[in-house]
Amino acid sequence: MKIRPATVHDAPGILEIYNHEVETSIVTFDLVPRTLEEQQAWLGDRSGAHAVLVATGADTAAGAEQIVGFAALSPYRDRPAYSTTVEGSVYVRDGFRARGTGRLLLASLVETATQHGFHALMARVVGGHEASIALHESAGYEIVGHEREVGRKFGRWLDVVLLERLL
Repeated sequence: MKIRPATVHDAPGILEIYNHEVETSIVTFDLVPRTLEEQQAWLGDRSGAHAVLVATGADTAAGAEQIVGFAALSPYRDRPAYSTTVEGSVYVRDGFRARGTGRLLLASLVETATQHGFHALMARVVGGHEASIALHESAGYEIVGHEREVGRKFGRWLDVVLLERLL
């Protein structure tokens, strides 16, 4: 498996992973799948310091490179005083979880945020997603907040656990 910066050519693979989560899970609070054009624009908005990384592996069926996960740094808030804080997110393709993909992506995301001079790295994880919370804690994050019933998806109220890592 290889971790590298994403390019616009990675948009279809990222889109496939992300839309699967939109349609089947509560790990993202998006309710409507993205179009390819929206995914390309999202990638364009995350260039420079607000980077996107992809994890790639061999697609054994096609013999080509396959995107098996991605991670992104996004602005935390739009006010200037927050400019040294970013929010990180990590998504792993179904079938590639519990293989170290998320751990590699998160470690690379922390390294990228550090190299870009950010001071604080935040993560918002849906309440009850213990595997993701444990992954973040193993990467040096601490739980700093719990937002109760701030989201609603699939007819359920959802909590968000806020984690932070100072760089």
